[in-house]
Amino acid sequence: MSDEGTPTIRTFHDAVAIITGGASGIGAALGRELARQGARVILADRQLEMASQVAASINDAGGKGEAVELDVRDAIAFDAIVALTIERHGRLDYLFNNAGIAIGGEIREYRLDDWRDVVDVNLMGVVHGVQASYGRMIAQGFGHIVNTASVAGLLPSPFMGSYTTTKHAVVGLSRALRAEAARYGVRVSALCPGVIRTPILTGGRFGRIGQAMDSGLALKMWEELRPIEPEELALRALRAVAANQGTIIVPGWWRLVCWLNGTASRLFERGVASGLERIIKQVVKPGTAPGRRIPTAPRDLRPGS
Repeated sequence: MSDEGTPTIRTFHDAVAIITGGASGIGAALGRELARQGARVILADRQLEMASQVAASINDAGGKGEAVELDVRDAIAFDAIVALTIERHGRLDYLFNNAGIAIGGEIREYRLDDWRDVVDVNLMGVVHGVQASYGRMIAQGFGHIVNTASVAGLLPSPFMGSYTTTKHAVVGLSRALRAEAARYGVRVSALCPGVIRTPILTGGRFGRIGQAMDSGLALKMWEELRPIEPEELALRALRAVAANQGTIIVPGWWRLVCWLNGTASRLFERGVASGLERIIKQVVKPGTAPGRRIPTAPRDLRPGS
């Protein structure tokens, strides 16, 4: 509350926050850090048992954590969880649209099902969260929607075609919504992490890497991009959320990379192409390099599929 009694967002003591993908990785780290700063966190994930373990660890540490089962692809279920949260706690200060999956590999190897899997979670999952929360935040007069994108949503990212497509869309959605939402007292941010040391680097529970890619070598490649721990990301990201930054890039050195992409895009694209050749040599299994396999039709389009 403000001095005049007008409801306002809480940062972060006594705030109420829903975090999708809260069972592990970035989502779990955000939940723990928010709870440490006094927020009540609702960890929403389709891995309910893991989310419950995170909630239990938060409660054991003196925080306030709850776990709910949610598949962000289900718009009706998402709406119900937001409605129930507000009914129980009287408010919703933050929605962290964080759930995401990745499918690595060349676009030529994708099936239509691969595209659908990534779009349904990474983009439509965010859309469902916005639809469920935005109108209610307008009605209460405050709120902050934080959509987890990626630096892959700001840069050309080969071998991550479906992922970078959805993350670019999440950045675009967030920027458009931020402009619209300001007049209603609602904040919107796009969280654009660099490389974070989580299971998604090798596909995670619901994603996968291309058949031609070696997961061990892929991890070694990611290490060259100076990954940080999710706990460090959460701490830095929440500082930026508290400051109501529109596009949050963590760690900060990626801002220089994004700036170079924007100011010297042609040169940057040449560098990406050159880097791609190095990646292929590093992480693609022998005998499966580009040019050694005849592309086949997607499974969805083959006769009898």
